[in-house]
Amino acid sequence: MSTIHWIDAQPRSARWHSESGLPLPRQVVVADDRMKAAVAYRLACEGTALLWRGDFQNARQLLRAMDRRVGRTAPGAAGAPAETFRLYRRFRAHRARVLGKLLVLLDEEYVLDLRRAPDVRLACTEAYGPPGGPMAVALTELLGVISARQWREKGVYVPALGAPVHPHYGVFAPTRGEYVDLVARAPLPGGGGVRTAFDLGTGTGVLAAVLARRGVGQVVATDVSARARECARDNVRRLGVERAVRVTGPGLYPEGRADLVVCNPPWLPARPVSDLDLGVYDAGGGMLHGFLDGLAGRLEPGGEGWLVLSDLAERLGLRSREELMAAVEGAGLRVVDRLDTRPRHARVRDTDDPLHAVRAAEVTSLWRLAVA
Repeated sequence: MSTIHWIDAQPRSARWHSESGLPLPRQVVVADDRMKAAVAYRLACEGTALLWRGDFQNARQLLRAMDRRVGRTAPGAAGAPAETFRLYRRFRAHRARVLGKLLVLLDEEYVLDLRRAPDVRLACTEAYGPPGGPMAVALTELLGVISARQWREKGVYVPALGAPVHPHYGVFAPTRGEYVDLVARAPLPGGGGVRTAFDLGTGTGVLAAVLARRGVGQVVATDVSARARECARDNVRRLGVERAVRVTGPGLYPEGRADLVVCNPPWLPARPVSDLDLGVYDAGGGMLHGFLDGLAGRLEPGGEGWLVLSDLAERLGLRSREELMAAVEGAGLRVVDRLDTRPRHARVRDTDDPLHAVRAAEVTSLWRLAVA
């Protein structure tokens, strides 16, 4: 267990926790409402963590002020998209490190003992599990935990289901509905009447629920993440499809064969730096290749595999279309058809984003694959 130490009238310590993999702060000083943003930013850049003991709302204001200062170092578009992406990721990591130096202390019951602080006990219990003594976390992380509680309560409306899906903390939310719509409208193999389907990397369980609503007899949904499995079980119960969907893991493929195998792997073959990155980044395309390489041996005769994948990696120069097709052919598969859609999320319209041109041109596809 990692422990941070500081002096607040007397020597004190607490367990250190970081979901995003921030390193253990080696030097911690106490900060309060008298702390100036310029001083806080300088200390954070030098590697000193600030344990906040003032007003909670003032801490949020200080964080925003520090973020504005970090933003002045943001890179613009470089010559090649791959270089822009590399610089952007490096900037995001730097930003996370600097802002992650503003800490708060949760007591042994997850109480945040600050003026004007919200009650975070339920949000922290849902994110972290039962309390295990005083714990220091970055304020940025705690704000994410609070936001996740609100998302979990309200849910994300999914038009293809006509109902909301409730994401848990640390589980990728289906805010980009275009990929869900592809699965909702793609023609089922054999003209319908699909008895069994696998949903690999189910996350919130949204695609498994869509398949169940489309009449698939039995859907087996897998995920490597225990949080995701718990989230998927919660959602299939809320949506009333628990009899048709079974959630398991942590293996990518369950036992047996299926008429349909659906996989929506992380779209970018880059190294995730934390568990929270796993919904976006797939180091070396490991999940993509695991799906393709295992598919032929898991399909029933006449069955199909549906690969839901954005071409963002291709537009960034991280993977070529030729490499993707070679992986498909090398796995003993052929392309039956491809359905395309364009993104509708807000970042497509953000012209200040250094990757705006790439995002605006992005296409998301559902590749229908069969045994060659």
